[in-house]
Amino acid sequence: MLLEPCEGIGYVVSWQHSDDKEHFAPAELERPDVAVYHLSGRGISRNRNNCLRHATADVCLIADDDCRYTHDQLQAVINTFAQNPDIDFATFRYTSEENVKKYPAQSVDLSTPTKGYYISSIEIAFKRESVQGKFWFNELFGYGAPLSCGEEELLVLTAIRQGLKCKFFPIDIVRHDDITNTVTNVSKSNMLMGRGAFTYIAHPLSFIARIPLNSYRLKKKYGVPFWHGVKNMLAGVSFYRKHRNDEQSYQ
Repeated sequence: MLLEPCEGIGYVVSWQHSDDKEHFAPAELERPDVAVYHLSGRGISRNRNNCLRHATADVCLIADDDCRYTHDQLQAVINTFAQNPDIDFATFRYTSEENVKKYPAQSVDLSTPTKGYYISSIEIAFKRESVQGKFWFNELFGYGAPLSCGEEELLVLTAIRQGLKCKFFPIDIVRHDDITNTVTNVSKSNMLMGRGAFTYIAHPLSFIARIPLNSYRLKKKYGVPFWHGVKNMLAGVSFYRKHRNDEQSYQ
C-alpha cells in the first residue's frame, strides 16, 4: 500500500504486537514521509487510536495494510475536504472484485440513514482537529476486542451526535479485494455481540424490536441461525451496559 513519496501525503504506521520481543521496522519504511510507532497488546480500535494520537496532517484517512491506493485517489480525498470546508467527516467508496457493496447514487448527509448502506473503516476520512483529543474509537469494539465489529459506524455516530458535519461522497478512493472480517465471521458470537451493542447505542428506545429483525436478516442473507443471532446480540447489549464506563481497561 506504500506509494512513492508525494508532497502533501504522509503515513502513520502503528505496529501492534502481543509479545515481548524487540521489533524493528522494515527498511522500506525508513522514509521521511513514514512514521512508525510500536504498540503492545491487541485490538484494532486500540491500534487506530495509536495512529490518531500521533497524526499531524490536516486530513486523516483510515487505512489497512491490504489496501491499494493511487496518488490520484489520495488527492481526491484531500480535494474533497478543500472543496467542502464545512465537512468534518467524509466517507467514500472502495472497489473490489469479490465484495460488491451498495452505495448511495449521490452525496448524502450521514445523519440521515440510507437503506442498505453501511460504513467500512477504509472509506472514512476526517479533519484531525475535529477528532484528535476530543473522541476516539471505542476500544470495546472492533476486531480483537470483546465486541468485534461496529467500531467504524460507532465513530461516525459519535461524530454526528457531537454536531459534526458528516457526508458520503460517491468517489472511489481505494481498492480492497479481500473479504472483510464482518462478512467472513458474521456468525461468530463476538461479532453478533458487537452488532447488538451498536444497535443498542444507535437505537436505545427501539433496540429490543430491532435485534430480532436484524437476526432475521442475517439468517436470510448469511444463514445465521435466528435464535443464535438474537441470543448473542442481546448478550452484546448486556456486556456493553456492564462495561461502558470502564472502556479504558481495554487500552
